[in-house]
Amino acid sequence: MISLSSKERVCDENGEFSTDSIGDFIADLHTRMLPVPSKDTYTIRSPRDVFEYVKDMQFLTQEHFVVIGLNTKNQVVFKETVFIGSLNSSIVHPREVFKPLIRKSCASAVVVHNHPSGQPEPSREDIIVTERLQKAGEIIGIDILDHVIVGFECFYSLKEQGRI
Repeated sequence: MISLSSKERVCDENGEFSTDSIGDFIADLHTRMLPVPSKDTYTIRSPRDVFEYVKDMQFLTQEHFVVIGLNTKNQVVFKETVFIGSLNSSIVHPREVFKPLIRKSCASAVVVHNHPSGQPEPSREDIIVTERLQKAGEIIGIDILDHVIVGFECFYSLKEQGRI
């Protein structure tokens, strides 16, 4: 919304647009529309950073599959739960994982899910899902940097364990 003071700077005393000040007005408006850098940006540098960012997931009683979108500096752009499963399973489809990443123009992503049992070791299905997401990411051009499984006060990084 344009403030009255901005409007007054664009209009002359008769209320007509002044060509001398339109350039200043556009520059002012452009500056106001630029995103303001957030002081609350969170940068992912390691699997431990991921765990610290989502550690509340350890208390969930159902599996939640979360995608964390990152910019080119590995700063978090968004975090979104894309699936909620049952007590011990979650059906994950690449389409639902990559949809928000594409919409928000993310450079890369980390996927995370919890194991309500508290034990973060990956199941065979976890490994298969990770491989599918990696292949889809290669095609789309959005790298899956890691898949972190959250357990009770612990986590398992498929990247750290050489599975990515």
